[in-house]
Amino acid sequence: MEKKIKTLYILSIISILAFLGMQVYWLYVRYDYSLQEYEKHARNVIENTLDDYNKLRLQSAPKEKKNIVVHTLNNLNTDIDSTGTQKRTATISSTFYDGRELLGIKEDRKLTKEEMNQLAAMICDSIAAIEKIMNSFDVTSSPSDGAAWNAMKHYEVEAQMPFSVESIDSLLKKEIKDTEISLIVTDSMIWENTTISHSSIISPHFTFVHPYSELEKKSVVIDCKIPISEILRTMGWTLAVAIALSLFLILCLVWQINTIIRLKRLDKMRNMFVTTMIHELKRPISTLKMCVSGIESNKLMEDASLRKEIAGETRIALDNLSAYFTKLRDITFNNVEQIPLNVTSFNLNTLVDTVLKSIAIPSTKLVTFSIEVSAETIVNADRSHLSNILTNLIENAIKYSGDEVTIKISGEKSNGIVYITVSDNGNGISSGDQKKIFNRFYRGRASSTDIPGMGLGLAYVKLLINAHCGTISVKSDENSGSTFTIKLPQ
Repeated sequence: MEKKIKTLYILSIISILAFLGMQVYWLYVRYDYSLQEYEKHARNVIENTLDDYNKLRLQSAPKEKKNIVVHTLNNLNTDIDSTGTQKRTATISSTFYDGRELLGIKEDRKLTKEEMNQLAAMICDSIAAIEKIMNSFDVTSSPSDGAAWNAMKHYEVEAQMPFSVESIDSLLKKEIKDTEISLIVTDSMIWENTTISHSSIISPHFTFVHPYSELEKKSVVIDCKIPISEILRTMGWTLAVAIALSLFLILCLVWQINTIIRLKRLDKMRNMFVTTMIHELKRPISTLKMCVSGIESNKLMEDASLRKEIAGETRIALDNLSAYFTKLRDITFNNVEQIPLNVTSFNLNTLVDTVLKSIAIPSTKLVTFSIEVSAETIVNADRSHLSNILTNLIENAIKYSGDEVTIKISGEKSNGIVYITVSDNGNGISSGDQKKIFNRFYRGRASSTDIPGMGLGLAYVKLLINAHCGTISVKSDENSGSTFTIKLPQ
């Protein structure tokens, strides 16, 4: 049985750890998926923003400067060398001229439409005033001819309206808050947008690289931090349900383990109880057998004092048996409302005197009683049960003490509550045992001594006090005695 229970413990713990591991892995996958979704959304926002910004740059390019661009000619040549290798070359030819000088205008103003038409007719005749710039780029690495033509267009835009970090940053701030933007020049031409995904789940961020002037190898790098708080907020319900299910399953498994432990402890206590009860019942039964044997002897019965002693021992043994069975009867009730109470009014002082006279004091101990109960104190309770309560407490005080013990019993009535205190200067109760001494079958330190008992006395006392809707508490220090306080509402 012990081996099976131990195996069940191990399997339960393994189940808990396995479930927690699976749950953590599932949450990790769900969290990483949310990071990817946010990254995808942010990447789309960045791409759209860059497209809008490039259109804005094209529209905002100045049409007239000190040197006005008259014409830009883009040309893409494809050659095949002797080895059969294809080579592409992009050529950009730009024609510049000083329009005011050609027209003889000294004012620094924008040319009118008529002046522009006149200027166009004069270009061919003023070759000396025209400046041409030609740039060639090897675009063999371009994925297609279309990509090469777009690169020449981007080069033209960059020449007229350079890329600005401040401008793109102001546009991105409207959608994405935490970004770092920088401009770089690479070793080779980059033709497509590149994304470096997040590599950390603690401080996640991704990097977006966009070539804005492929022919000049110029790119913008946007480092975007992923806000963890926003990711967790989107996973709110998922996290709540996962945590709730995890806690529920763990609590169920812990409850199962705890129940098994309690059942195991209860089974052990029951075995101890049966063993102790057999031992306890043997004493009065042995006494009764001896008394019966004495009664059968005519010679012993002729001695009046011996006959009286045998009758007294028989009575005590029968009282002990009756007390054991009374405890067992009352303590097996499911709740305190089932315990029958015969509530009457009686004098507490008289009850204490009666109880003290019925207490059997061992000849090896010196017991001193101190009674502080007013003769006018009237109690409304079940007299028999209260007598049993006081008897148990006083017997415990005698049992768990040294050769000399002083027991103080006090009682008073105040504000509709009767306070009864039983104090002693005996062995005391440890702080750990104080929390458990009212449990059934629990004996605490006494269980490791030769003092007989079944662990039912204080459980029986508490049960009867609860049946009266009262309370009992204990204050004790080891080797300094104990004080039990009973409160009974009237």
